Parts: sequence; C-alpha cells; structure tokens
Amino acid sequence: MIDELIKERLKKLQNLKKLGIDPYPPRIKRTHAIGAVVENFETLAKQSKNVSVAGRVMGLRNQGGVIFADLKDETSQIQLVIKQDNLKQYEIFRDNLDIGDFLEATGTLFTTKKGEKSIEVKDQRLIVKSLRPLPSEYYGLEDTETRLRKRYLDLLAHPELKKLFEQKTKFWESFRYTLKKEGFLEVETPVLEAVPGGADAEPFVTHLNALDVNFYLRISLEIALKKLMVAGYEKVFEIGRIFRNEGIDAEHLQDYTQLEFYWAYHDYNDMMDLVEKMYKEGIKKTLGTLASVWQNKKIDWNKKWQKVDYYTIFKEKVGLDLKTAARDDLYKKAVSVGIKPEKNWGRGRLIDKLFSKLARPTIIEPSFLVDPPADIEPLAKRKPDEPDKVERFQIMACGTELGKGFSEANDPIDQRERFREQMKLREAGDKEAQRLDEDFLEALEYGLPPMAGFGVSERLFAVLVDKPVREAVFFPLMRLRK
Repeated sequence: MIDELIKERLKKLQNLKKLGIDPYPPRIKRTHAIGAVVENFETLAKQSKNVSVAGRVMGLRNQGGVIFADLKDETSQIQLVIKQDNLKQYEIFRDNLDIGDFLEATGTLFTTKKGEKSIEVKDQRLIVKSLRPLPSEYYGLEDTETRLRKRYLDLLAHPELKKLFEQKTKFWESFRYTLKKEGFLEVETPVLEAVPGGADAEPFVTHLNALDVNFYLRISLEIALKKLMVAGYEKVFEIGRIFRNEGIDAEHLQDYTQLEFYWAYHDYNDMMDLVEKMYKEGIKKTLGTLASVWQNKKIDWNKKWQKVDYYTIFKEKVGLDLKTAARDDLYKKAVSVGIKPEKNWGRGRLIDKLFSKLARPTIIEPSFLVDPPADIEPLAKRKPDEPDKVERFQIMACGTELGKGFSEANDPIDQRERFREQMKLREAGDKEAQRLDEDFLEALEYGLPPMAGFGVSERLFAVLVDKPVREAVFFPLMRLRK
C-alpha cells in the first residue's frame, strides 16, 4: 500500500512541475510564527491585516468549495480556511495537496462559528511536496524498533516527546551553569586519541590516512583534562561525546554525552558536597521538583544522601569479605550466581561483576557508595590508612550508577605499577582493561596537583525521566538493515 501512495504523490509532483509550479522554492515569506498568531490572535484580528505563516499540513478536510487544513510549525497549530472564491488555482491546489506537505499561507484572521481560531487564506503556495505519507496515515508508529530507527517520524507522531528533549537541554544547561558559577572553565579536548584511557572499556578504532596510523575514539574525557591540570589550570570541565564498543541494553549506549570536571587542591569529600548540590539544582531545573518516579517508585532526591561502604554492602549482599577473598573465591561465586566469568578476568573485574549483579540493584534511594577496592579503580588515589582501598565514590540510585568521582592518583610511580597490572590483564585477554599510557605518565612526572574529579553521563537523565537510555537520545545506534 505504501508504494502505491508514494506513486500517487510522485504523480502530483510531476503535475505541479508541468504547470510551472516549483514544489521546492528557495525562499518563502513568513511574517509570523503560528504560535505568535495564536498568542496575539485578538489583537491581530482587529487590525484586519494579512499575516503570512508557513508549516506542515497535519490535517485536510475537503468540503466542496472549501478546504480546511491544519497547519503546524514548531510553535503551534492553526486552521486554514481555503475558499474556492479566493484562489485562482483552487482546483490545482486541491488536487495536488496532501497531508505532510509544507504550505505558505497568507490571509486574515477570524473565528469560526464553532469558536476555532482560523486564517481565511487569500494566497497560498506549496513550498515542499512530501513524497511519503506520514505514519498515522497508513500504519501508525508504535513499534519501538521503527520509532528509534526513524526518530524524526517518532517526533512528528508523538509531539509530546519534544518536551522530553527540552528537559534534556535544561539538564545539561543546569550542570554547565553550576560549574561556571563555581569558577570552572569549560574546555574542549580531542576525540581522537593515540592511547584510549580513563575508563575500563573497549574502544572504537579509526584510521587517519594523512599519517597512516590508527587512532581510537575516546572512551573518557579524563586523561586530556588531567593534562590541563598539570599545565596549571585548577578548575576545568568538559561536556562531550565519548564512545565505547560495548553491549546494547537499557543502560548503555555506544556513543553518548558525558560531563567530567576536575578540581585542584580538593579531595573526594569536597567533591561529594559539590556534586550533591549540583545534582539537586539540576534535577529541580530539569523536572521542576526534587522527586522523580522510577518504575512506579517515588525517589526523593532532596534529603541528605547517605554513605554506603563498599566492603560492607559487598559482604552483606555477595557473601564474601573483600579483605580476605582471593580471586578463586570470587570466580567460584560468580559461576554460582550465573555470571559466566571469563578465565582472563582479574580480581577487580570479578568484584565489579558480582557487585553489579547482587548489590547494586538493591540501592534505590540516592546514596554515595564509597571506598571500593583499589583493584577496580586504577586511576584513583589509595586511602592512606587502607592502601587496599581507593578514595572513590559513586552516585547510586534506582539500582544503578549515576556518576562517579574520586581523589585522583598523582603518584607517577604507583600509577605506572597499576597500569602494568592492567596490561597483564589485557595480555591475558581482557579487552576492557586499561592501557599503559607513557605520554600520560610523563605528564604525571612533571607533577599533577592534589585534586578530585567527577564524571556523569546522560544515563542520569534517562533515570530521572524513567526511560531506557536509548529512548532518551534522538538517534540511538541501530542494527544495519540486511
């Protein structure tokens, strides 16, 4: 059926061209956005002056010598009343117009007997001929796969989605505003890296023809921002895209927006205070309230966030004491709970997988998860009194991680040794283990000031609006069609 509808529209397109009508003119005249017409309708109607509007036809009703059309632009929608007596080419217009076409219409304002604000059209022009019918005309648009693959149609069919993405803009604007208010400098760093670092993730590889060398799409913003701290900056942040070659699920994307910021002469305790304040301001500006709903549960972001000790909750939920548990103990536990661990996983990967499966889902209210084993965070500073732990915190809520920060490791000798341990894991087959980055280690040897860092991705926004993260981006990556 769709092919027949397209053929019919192509025939109309050819008819218009034969009549010398350009169905895609380069310029239009528009005196008012439709929203401005609706908002100031009474004033403009009293002036009895022509207004010119433009937009997409979303509804058509042909009643003999009169056509009623619903015209919509980004700001609003209004009814056009097109009378045969007012147009010289009425029949041409009538016979070749479809829902989905774009029109330019000029006329005067009036209110119909039913009280509907309308424009009596005195002059009109087709400015875009649509060759495909909008989804609602032939099959609707409810299938998730189709909606995400053709997001532009999803937004047309479900205009309420625009509010979601307006909220997302407010979300990032709020974080940017808070950090600038606190004196942080916004910067931009490269997307292409010779050595990907700053996270446990498999990168995407690309080739630079000019140098005949492979580079990686960054998996984190961390390393470049730390180099700026070596250079003398004390407060920097970046909001940018990062890329991770990992699985597709409700919480993960392959390319997404992340905020990272670094703060010299402060530690993770100072950072927790700032982050809690920043989150509460951002959530209030995004949602208009400090309460959100996640899977039918009310989440209160306003109360003081509790601290949850990593070792304590791990022992409680997993049943192993991280002070004494060996790698074999962790491996056997992972097998017993159905994780299917790979033989090359190190102690840190096993700890993280066990925590993610058994402990993380139990943390629903906003909390700081603090002081995990050093095995799972090679870039965080060790706790002076407990060197097997690191000064790291994660924002936990709704059963998932919604941000991570730590006192940054700045001892170049210790950092080299921890990178070497990661490289052993890579050599054993762990593709997500971190690489030894000589360029970064050299920068550390010049001196990185004591500092804390923090990162948060758009997963937080998805949780706030209670949607899978793929539903909270415009164009998620989709499987290629065969």
